[in-house]
Amino acid sequence: MTSDARHLGSLLLDEGLVTEDQLDKAMAAQEESGLPLGKVLVDEGLVAETDLVRTLARQIGIEFVDLDEQNVDPAATALIPDYLQVRFTALPIGFDDDGKLIVAMADPANVIAIDDMRAASGREISARVATRSALEDAIQRYSSYSESVTDLAEAAIADNDDATSLDDIEADSEEAPVVKLLNTVITRAIGERASDIHIEPGERDLRIRFRIDGVLHEVMTTPRTIANAVVSRVKIMADLNIAERRVPQDGRVSLKVGDRAIDLRVATLPSIYGEKVVMRILDKSGGVASLEDLGFLEHNLERYAESYTKPYGAILVTGPTGSGKTTTLYSTLDILNEPDVNIITVEDPVEYRLEGLTQVQVNRKAGLLFATALKSILRADPDIVLIGEIRDGETAKIAIEAALTGHLVLSTLHTNDAPSSINRLVDMDVEPFLVSSAIDAVLAQRLARRLCDKCKVSYKPTREELEGVRWDFERLDHPDIYRAEGCKSCSDTGYRGRVSINELMTVTEEIQRLTVERSSSDEMMKVAVEQGMLTLRDDGLEKVKLGYTSLEEVLRVVV
Repeated sequence: MTSDARHLGSLLLDEGLVTEDQLDKAMAAQEESGLPLGKVLVDEGLVAETDLVRTLARQIGIEFVDLDEQNVDPAATALIPDYLQVRFTALPIGFDDDGKLIVAMADPANVIAIDDMRAASGREISARVATRSALEDAIQRYSSYSESVTDLAEAAIADNDDATSLDDIEADSEEAPVVKLLNTVITRAIGERASDIHIEPGERDLRIRFRIDGVLHEVMTTPRTIANAVVSRVKIMADLNIAERRVPQDGRVSLKVGDRAIDLRVATLPSIYGEKVVMRILDKSGGVASLEDLGFLEHNLERYAESYTKPYGAILVTGPTGSGKTTTLYSTLDILNEPDVNIITVEDPVEYRLEGLTQVQVNRKAGLLFATALKSILRADPDIVLIGEIRDGETAKIAIEAALTGHLVLSTLHTNDAPSSINRLVDMDVEPFLVSSAIDAVLAQRLARRLCDKCKVSYKPTREELEGVRWDFERLDHPDIYRAEGCKSCSDTGYRGRVSINELMTVTEEIQRLTVERSSSDEMMKVAVEQGMLTLRDDGLEKVKLGYTSLEEVLRVVV
C-alpha cells in the first residue's frame, strides 16, 4: 500500500469518517483492485465523496466549495470556454476581492490547467476544490449559458425578421441561432429538473416557461418575431407537418444531453396568436423509482403489496393529470417484472420503456385504440396487463373481464378519490356485481412538492393552523413541523422534488356489498376509513409530520 493511501486513511480516521474495521476492509480491496483508496471508499459507500474531498482540501490548505449551495456567476463562467471546463473538470464560479477568477477544480494542483485558464480568461486564477461528480453536473448545467439565451434570441430574431413564406420559415428554423436557442432551452430545462417546457406565442412576445416540481416558472420572453421559426424547429425535430397549423399534432423526439438519454413528448395546439408547444421531458436514463422513493408510507405499502402480489384482479390508480399515476404503475411493474411473467402494456403514448415488457402504442389513425388493442393482448397469453387509461365503457368492460379471467390488470382512471372510482365504472355501464368481484384495490394519488432538505426550517404550528386542517391539536404528538425557506440548491423555492400523497382503498366484502347496492361514494368512504384507509388529507398530514412536505403544500393539492 502506498504512503499516500496510508496518509489518507489516517486523515479519515482522525476526522471520524471511517472506523478501523472499515478502513482495513477498504485497504484490502484497494490492494486487490489497484484503484485509489479514495475511490474504493466512495464506491463502497463508506465515505461520501463530499466528505472525502472536504477532508483532503482542509489538509492541503485549499478552500472546498459545495456546488449545490454555491452561487455561480454567469459572467465568470463565460470567461472560460466550454471545452476547457470539460477537459480540466473546472468551473469558474465568481471573482474574489482582488479581481481574480475563482475556479472550482477537481484537481487544483494541475498547473497546466491553471495556466491555460489564465491565458483564456486574461485573469489570475484563484483555485478552489470541489467533488468531480458535482463539477461534471454543474459544468453541464452552466456551460450552455456561456452565450446568453438573450443573445441567441436576438441573433435568431435578426436572422428571420423578414420571414413570411413557409419556405423562409423552414429555412430560418434550420439556422444556427434558432437551433442553438432551442438546444440551450432544452439543456437548461433538463438541468433545472423541469418536467415540461411551454413555448407560448402571445400578441407581442414569445414566452417560455418550465414546469418544475409541478409549478410553472417563466424563464424568458422574446419578441414574437421568432415564434414561427422556433415552433417550426420543434416540429421538424418531432417529425411533424410544419405546413399544418390549424390542428393539434403530437410527436416524439429522442436525444442525448451529456450522457443522459432523453425523450421529449411534443404536443402542438393552435391558438389565436400562433401554435403553442408543450414538450414533456422523459428522462430514460433515470430508471424507475421505487415505491418507497415515491413516498409511500409503510402502512399503505403493505396494503398495496397485498394487492399487486395477487395473481389476478384489477388495481386502479386514480387522480388528475400530472398526479404521478403512470409513474406509480411502472414502479409496480418494475417489482413484478420477472422472467417467468408475461407483461403486456397498451398506452397512449408509451412514457417509460422497460426491458422485459411488451409495450403497445395506441395508433388512432390505424384504428388501434385501447379496446381493440386490449382484445388482441388477451390472445397473447399475458399474466399482467397495463392499460394506460380506462376512457370508455368498452375498455372498462374488457378490463373487468380480463381481471375476472385470471389476469392481473393495472390501469388509471380520472376521479377525485378512491371510492368515486367504483361508481365511475358503474356509470360506464359495467355491472356492479362484476365491478365488486374484479376490483381488488383503488389508489388515489396527488403529488406535493418535497421540502428542500438543505434549507427547511422547523417551527411550532399554532392551534388555529392545525384546527384549520382538522388536525387534532390535543392528540398531536409531534408538534414541530417544517416550512419552506429557500436556498441556492432549490432555486430559492424551498422545495426540491416531489412526494406522493396516497389514499388506498382495498375492496373488502363490505365495500363489495355497497358496490352491488349502488351505494354512494360517501358511504364507501366512511366504511373504508373505518377499515383503516388513510384519506388523502390524513396521508398528507402524516408526511407533514415526517418533514417530507409542508402544511401549505398539502392544502394546495388536497381539497
